Amino acid sequence: MTGSTKMIENYLDELFPNPKCELNYTKDYELLLATMLSAQTTDKRVNSVTEILFKKYPTVKSLAKADIKDIQNIIRSIGTFHKKSQNLIEIAQKLDNDFNGKLPNNREYLESLPGVGRKTANVVLSNVFNVPCIAVDTHVSRVSKRLNLAKEKDEPIQIEKKLNKIFKQEDLCKRHHQMVLFGRYHCLARNPKCEECKLKEICKYYKNK
Repeated sequence: MTGSTKMIENYLDELFPNPKCELNYTKDYELLLATMLSAQTTDKRVNSVTEILFKKYPTVKSLAKADIKDIQNIIRSIGTFHKKSQNLIEIAQKLDNDFNGKLPNNREYLESLPGVGRKTANVVLSNVFNVPCIAVDTHVSRVSKRLNLAKEKDEPIQIEKKLNKIFKQEDLCKRHHQMVLFGRYHCLARNPKCEECKLKEICKYYKNK
């Protein structure tokens, strides 16, 4: 471990000693659905629609039989709601048919579901099944590149592989949440809070500002 890596870890631990997912869910499959819905929108907005959605459709079976127009009306405030409404129903139908509504600890199966890619699968595997993995979203990507943990041209899968080598396996779930929160509240895409950041001396963005 390099000195800068240790510095990053210490600061993330200081800022977010007990980080957790900010998507609201009470059942395993609800996290899968909420994460799928969160693409190109905020967790806050997703939480506002899933509060209504999961109350009206409290089981996989009820969601699998839902009217798509009703789903569209509920999630209309989030991006690409037409496609996401279709994905919601199809995911529920597949889970109901294939696993009697249970969420499987199976990456290949999760990534085969409509609207679910590697990032969403990683979020579910990490939070629900404690599989050590990092989901690379826009926040993790931005933070990784600014702190020289990844190169500017790296794709999400390349960033994920590099972070897997940099951080201890047993810390990956925690580091994922910490990097998301750091990017969401401190290392913002525009107007990041550089002056108060203890990592500015090793930050590429700060040096080039």
